[in-house]
Amino acid sequence: MSIGPSSSRPRNTRIRRRAVTNEQTTITLAHGAGGGAMHSLIDELFLSAFGDGPLLQKEDQARLPLAEFLAQGDRLALTTDSFVVSPLEFPGGDIGKLAVCGTLNDLAVGGAIPLYLTAAFIIEEGLPLALLERLVGSMAEAAREAGVTIVTGDTKVVERGMADKLFINTTGVGVIPAGLALAIGSARPGDKVLVNGHVGDHGAAVMLAREDLGLVGELASDCASLHSLLQPVLAQCPGVRCLRDATRGGLGGVMSEIAAASAVEIRLIERALPFRPQTLALCELLGLEPLFLANEGLAAMVICSEQAEQALALLRGHPLGRDACIIGEVTGPSSPGRLSLLTPYGGERLLEVPHGLQLPRIC
Repeated sequence: MSIGPSSSRPRNTRIRRRAVTNEQTTITLAHGAGGGAMHSLIDELFLSAFGDGPLLQKEDQARLPLAEFLAQGDRLALTTDSFVVSPLEFPGGDIGKLAVCGTLNDLAVGGAIPLYLTAAFIIEEGLPLALLERLVGSMAEAAREAGVTIVTGDTKVVERGMADKLFINTTGVGVIPAGLALAIGSARPGDKVLVNGHVGDHGAAVMLAREDLGLVGELASDCASLHSLLQPVLAQCPGVRCLRDATRGGLGGVMSEIAAASAVEIRLIERALPFRPQTLALCELLGLEPLFLANEGLAAMVICSEQAEQALALLRGHPLGRDACIIGEVTGPSSPGRLSLLTPYGGERLLEVPHGLQLPRIC
């Protein structure tokens, strides 16, 4: 018995795949289904923006030469982060730039030289293609400026209502130079605390970008990659104890973590804290503590007092450190984990990390 077309089916009828044309203006479920639409999206958008090196091989993994790592250090550094900011674009940055800088900064504050990134996208059906193209372009530009390569990635498309437009996960790979050992638990009494710039800019800028707040102001996120700023300090100041990027939880959050991990007290000096007037005004209006606002280009450094001025000069010699300053000190071990603020009137205020988020979807 032969198997062929049914005699009852019209001879000229054929089942055809609907073409996905360039006229589409939004992401559809077809873009994540594994077929032609998905491959076109990857080739025409992601590979066009990121496609140099291992990514162009279209393998399921990146193949990286070990010699490159061994030539620069003796330990591999690996970090991963997910980004869910709302709105996707804001003054000073967007979720694409944020996904690159945020992950690279997690490497940089550990003393690592960043080399590679992976990128995974969860895209909601209906996202405008023009917006996605802008965000991917911004991400590619941030990676190029930082001197890193995006080597592998993934895309998923979910139904409307299953995500808030776009989520990005990035993993960073770097190498730590031999002899460098930064640790969150290494702060000692007498050490100084430095920051490289203004506090709370990212959180304030994102708040102002949210239309539902109905606020207007001139503030931009501090979103930036800090590797080029921090490496000269680490190379010339072996007294650096630890570094943290003050992202979610803000400066107050990371200083509390350092105080707890090192079993010391840390006192910040209110008059030395570099806040923009607009940030303070916004926080006063909304009843927020500016020390716990997120930053995306701010590093907090604990360093031995003898090298604090040298580190400060090095920071100020870089565009991302022009407003660097000494903002406090490690005072002692009598109340481990205590973080306080010395007021202009000589009083002392205890700083406690908020139980929950001051503002959601900030990074």
